[in-house]
Amino acid sequence: MIYVLAAIGAITVIVLMWQAFGPGRDTVGGGHGRSQPVAPDDDPDFLRRLGEQQRKQRDDES
Repeated sequence: MIYVLAAIGAITVIVLMWQAFGPGRDTVGGGHGRSQPVAPDDDPDFLRRLGEQQRKQRDDES
């Protein structure tokens, strides 16, 4: 009986770990739809806008 309970516990832990860290967790929204950048420095549009702002500030200072 103790082996059955240990097996159920082990399976439960494995399933929970799979849900928490398994494949499909690297996208925003639970893996549905288009993947989104996780952080602003991963977003090419954000980096482009940031570069344009910095160039504009340098041009204004000159």
